[in-house]
Amino acid sequence: MGSLRPGPPGRGVSFIREASIEAPAAIELVREHTILSVVVGSRAYGLDTADSDVDRRGVFVAPTELFWRLDKPPTHLDGPLPEQFSWEVERFCSLALEANPTVLECLWSPLVERITETGEELRALRPAFLSRKAHRTFLRYAERQFQRSASGGGEGVKWKHIMHLLRLLVSGRHLVETGELLVDVTPYRERLLAVRRGEVPWEEVTAWREELTAGLDDALTATPLPEAPDRAAVEDFLISVRRAAL
Repeated sequence: MGSLRPGPPGRGVSFIREASIEAPAAIELVREHTILSVVVGSRAYGLDTADSDVDRRGVFVAPTELFWRLDKPPTHLDGPLPEQFSWEVERFCSLALEANPTVLECLWSPLVERITETGEELRALRPAFLSRKAHRTFLRYAERQFQRSASGGGEGVKWKHIMHLLRLLVSGRHLVETGELLVDVTPYRERLLAVRRGEVPWEEVTAWREELTAGLDDALTATPLPEAPDRAAVEDFLISVRRAAL
């Protein structure tokens, strides 16, 4: 799985932010070969405010012949629009198979801006990426960050970050309980935005976190999620994509 760490300021929780290539020629891969582009972040979560950015994530397919060269095509790219980040389809699938929350959100985002026939095939493949690994990936990151925040007893907390960690636990619990990822958390909007504004006492935030964590653990005993993702189905998809891109 990609590195687990907070994203840049103002982007909530991001689980992968690797060094990316921004050469003009490489950006053409995003412009010309994107199969899926969605809006994520606060606007997709139903937590947007007047000053919220438009965060875009996407998937592109590099032409197969580019892999025959010594210099391989990039696995990910920033741009060309502000706050836009895209993965090459193979890298995207690898991360999704590891239940990377940021990547899974792209497949379930309700705000689809661009999608091709291949992108439709990718979204139809969503169940193949899911497994009980999601319990670990959603819970482990949130717990680690809460422990760091708790060391100060709530002093100096970045409340927007805490809001997104609670949202992550809400989404993770729903996924483990139902087998579907919850991206739009509008039913929790007012409570989460109150956390963002620093209006919720730290003790109450901690209690909510403990409640969500316990619920996530309890849900694992009866989860519809399989033990492992369907790697064979994903591999078949990738092979068909590479053949089509010859």
